[in-house]
Amino acid sequence: MTHLGPERRADVDLAAIRGNVERLAAQVAPAAAMAVVKAGGYGHGAAPVARAALEGGAAWLGVADIGEALALRASGITAPVLAWLHDPTTDFAPAIDAGIDIGVSTIEQLDAIATLDADTPPLVQLKVETGLSRNGLAPAVWDQAFERAALLEKAGLLRVRGIFSHLSNTSSDADDASLAAFRTALTLAADAGLDPDIRHLASTAAAIQRPDARFDLVRLGIGIYGLSPFAEMGSADLGLVPAMTLRGRVAAVRRVPAGAGVSYDHTWRSTTETTLALVPLGYAEGIPRAASNLAEVWIAGARHPVRGRIAMDQLVVDVGDTDVEVGAHAVLFGDPAHGYPSADDWARWAGTINYEIVTRIGPRVERCYE
Repeated sequence: MTHLGPERRADVDLAAIRGNVERLAAQVAPAAAMAVVKAGGYGHGAAPVARAALEGGAAWLGVADIGEALALRASGITAPVLAWLHDPTTDFAPAIDAGIDIGVSTIEQLDAIATLDADTPPLVQLKVETGLSRNGLAPAVWDQAFERAALLEKAGLLRVRGIFSHLSNTSSDADDASLAAFRTALTLAADAGLDPDIRHLASTAAAIQRPDARFDLVRLGIGIYGLSPFAEMGSADLGLVPAMTLRGRVAAVRRVPAGAGVSYDHTWRSTTETTLALVPLGYAEGIPRAASNLAEVWIAGARHPVRGRIAMDQLVVDVGDTDVEVGAHAVLFGDPAHGYPSADDWARWAGTINYEIVTRIGPRVERCYE
C-alpha cells in the first residue's frame, strides 16, 4: 500500500487490535478481558485502541493513573475503567464522579476515598502485593486492610468491586508462589466479609500460559497490540498481528566513495562506493540510539542496514546499489509478514523489549488509523 501524508507516521491497524483482542478473549474465556491502554495505548493512541478493543470483546479498560482514565471518559468512552497507580497527593474525587474504579494500594488511600462526599459509593479494587515488590497492600497489613475495607463497605462509604495483583513472570516457581499468596489474600478477604465481583492476577503472558491464574478477569496489554510477551515466541506463533507500522520518507540520497564517514563520531565508514538514504526519524521520535550500526530499515522492497549513529532527528541507511529516490517510503518496523523489521528486531538491536520500542514513539510521529 502506498502511503502519502506525514513525513513521520505510525500507521495503527485497528482491525488488528480488534482481531488480537478477539483471539485472546476467546482463549481465556470464561474469564473476561481487560484491555490495558495506559501510556497512550502503548504508544498506539489510547482512545482509538480502547474503542477497537471494546469492539473486539474487551469488557474492561485498564490504565495506570486517573488522568489517563479521565481522558478516556472525555473522549466519550463509558466502559468500566480501572486506574491503579496514584501519587500521594492524588485527588480521587474526579475519578469517583466519572465512575472510574480506583486501585487501592494502601490503607491511607482507602480512608481518603471513604471520606469523600459522593452520590454513590466509590468503586475500589484492592491491590495486594504478592511478590513483585512494587505497589500494593503488603501481606503484613492484609488483615487490617480487609477488615477496614469491609467496615467501610458496610457503612456504604465505598464498594470493593475487585481484588487484584500482578505476577513477575520470572519463572514457574516464582509465579506459583505469587499465585499461592494471591489465593491466601482472597481467603483472608472473604474471612473479613468481602465478596468482590472480580479477581484478577494475569497479564498477557500468564493469560496465555497459566489458565490457573485467569480467575474472573485477565489484563491484556502487549498482546492486544500484536506483540509477544515471550522471548522465545513471536507474534505469528501466538496468532497475533502487530498493529503499528512506523514509517518515514527518504529525505536525501547521497552516493559516497569508499572511506566515507557517516554521522557523528564516524563510527562507520564505507568500505566500497555505496548509496546512503537519509530518513528523518531519530531518538527524538523514540528510535533507540543504542541500535546504531545494528538496525535495519525497509526501503524499496528490502531491508537495509542503518549506518553510523542514530541522531536526534535522523538516521542513515546504506542501500548499496539499490535505486532509491528522495520521497521513497521507509519502514522502520511493522508486521514481519510483509518483510518489515519487527518491534522485536528493534528491541534486540537496542538491548530492550518490544514494549519499550512502541511505547517510546514520540509526539512528532503522527498516528494514522486504518
